[in-house]
Amino acid sequence: IGVGLVGFGLFFLFFGMLLYFDSVLLAFGNILFLSGLVFIIGFKRTFTFFFQRPKMKGTSFFLGGVVIVLMRWPLLGMLLEAYGFINLFR
Repeated sequence: IGVGLVGFGLFFLFFGMLLYFDSVLLAFGNILFLSGLVFIIGFKRTFTFFFQRPKMKGTSFFLGGVVIVLMRWPLLGMLLEAYGFINLFR
């Protein structure tokens, strides 16, 4: 279930960017991606991954970008998410 949710989340994120940053598709993709991540590695491990002290900057930018996309500012939100994603997984 988790891999499917992550896959659909990435599909909706990609499709939302192809359709000139459609905020509904991007928001749906973000929710599916994060819920799929929780299903794959578990809630506790997801929480500990995102909220480690060295990764707090990346987490704040990534989750802040998700919130801004949900507030219907897709371009700014995706830029913040990309910066946070790079900081989280480098």
